[in-house]
Amino acid sequence: MFRAREAPFRKFKIIHLHFLSGTIHMTAKLIEGNAVAEAIRKDLRERISDLSKKGVRPGLAVIMVGDDPGSAVYVRMKEKECIDLGMRSKTIRLPADTSEAKLLGLIDELNADKLIHGLLVQMPVPKHIDPRKVIMRISPEKDVDGFHPVNVGKMLIGETDGFLPCTPHGIQVLMERHGIETSGRHVVICGRSNIVGKPMAALLMQKGKCADATVTVCHSRTRDMPSITRQADILIVAMGAPNFIKADMVKEGAVVIDVGMNRVADDTSPKGYRLVGDVDFEAVSKKASAITPVPGGVGIMTRIILMVNTVTAAERAKGG
Repeated sequence: MFRAREAPFRKFKIIHLHFLSGTIHMTAKLIEGNAVAEAIRKDLRERISDLSKKGVRPGLAVIMVGDDPGSAVYVRMKEKECIDLGMRSKTIRLPADTSEAKLLGLIDELNADKLIHGLLVQMPVPKHIDPRKVIMRISPEKDVDGFHPVNVGKMLIGETDGFLPCTPHGIQVLMERHGIETSGRHVVICGRSNIVGKPMAALLMQKGKCADATVTVCHSRTRDMPSITRQADILIVAMGAPNFIKADMVKEGAVVIDVGMNRVADDTSPKGYRLVGDVDFEAVSKKASAITPVPGGVGIMTRIILMVNTVTAAERAKGG
């Protein structure tokens, strides 16, 4: 199992902004993912080299059903990461009208393929396909997304021989590399999805490094959410709503982790849009002690942990 302490410690960057209308000192430390991801890549290249000497090349298969634009971008980025690391990448793009039975049959084939060590189906899938059946069909030994109930159960009870979900574990690694102390601190998580919120809470309440936290989970039915978020020493936001967290919802000096990635219209941008998180970065960064940027924070950690899980799966398959 990958451990965050394996790569060198990286310090925060401190940034200062000055505006013509006056001087604004932004004291928040920037929790960047790029340097951390590069340090992990260095470690992965060594592990991949060791596997190569044993005749093994880690292989990741990604199935995408339909043509969702966001999914297409994510799949291309995963494919590029694999190739850059020297791993085997197999991307299978299926039309949106692909039957559930055909998809499940393809998963069975990839489960049996010894050249493929990690397997995932890019979500969301079309409405006529049950995502639960898809997740259940993937072999737990190849479930590098960490979504299969076997791996979820192992995570919940603190076993270390399963796969941890990429985004929550990526956040945990990011905080550890930046020296953010979680033990005994109050972490408030906004969002209760199976992908981020629930597993994030499970990881942080475990005993161990970058854990041992007191955790509160907020969601769309939480009453008076600002009164709870203001109690957070560490605020992790995964609501899927642009600029949802405002400055008055954050305690002075809190650490803020923004998981959101939203497109908002911007006529000044050549693309006609810009990417923003679930946190009002400009306002909150003046109040927080440390904050993740969007992009450049959590997103890249999700991809690199996927690579870590795939290499780990290859090592286990080889018995290394």
